[in-house]
Amino acid sequence: MSRPEPDFWVLEYVTITKDPRTGLVVAIGGTEQAADILQRTGGFLTSPGPRGDYHRLPHGLPIEQQRLKATTASHALLAAGHSVHLDPALNMLAAPDGDRDAALRYLTQLAVRVSAAETSSAVAEVLTEFAAPVHGLLPLTREVIVRAWIAASDLQGAAPGEEPEPIARLGSTANSLSEAARVVLHARNHAARRTQPPATAPAPAAGRAQSPVSRRR
Repeated sequence: MSRPEPDFWVLEYVTITKDPRTGLVVAIGGTEQAADILQRTGGFLTSPGPRGDYHRLPHGLPIEQQRLKATTASHALLAAGHSVHLDPALNMLAAPDGDRDAALRYLTQLAVRVSAAETSSAVAEVLTEFAAPVHGLLPLTREVIVRAWIAASDLQGAAPGEEPEPIARLGSTANSLSEAARVVLHARNHAARRTQPPATAPAPAAGRAQSPVSRRR
């Protein structure tokens, strides 16, 4: 006999995040007790929404105040036994360079992996991380350079093809990164096909009969 699925009180979960369209910090879900905690510890306001009331911080708060209030409210909710998801961008206790440190650790791990590779397929796996067409490191880096080129040109009011030489070279750099990704991907495909080391010629068997030349001696 199969066991019935447990009941989860999904509405008691609270999500605190920043709405990308309005820029407001909102808290969605939770019970009346959670609403009370949000109001008392974080200064959240209750507002009517299309699917019921939700909670938000007042308009016009500085970013640091938003983070402080959201973090304070989330910890008060956790202490009261509520399940909370707090947007990492609003977490005052998160390391400010956490994303950068994670990226550096990731690159270091890739260097260690490829140094310790014992097969061509292991090398190909690391190269894939760099050159995969959508989420590879080189295509993503190229996307950053392209956006920087566009932003810098717009901020200087330069028409296409009339950017200052240092900014115009960003476009050339983006093309170079595309070519680099193509080269790495080609090498990755070649390495992936060589999953086994090349076979070596078998050693002469012990006790093999001597050649006629040696027998004449």
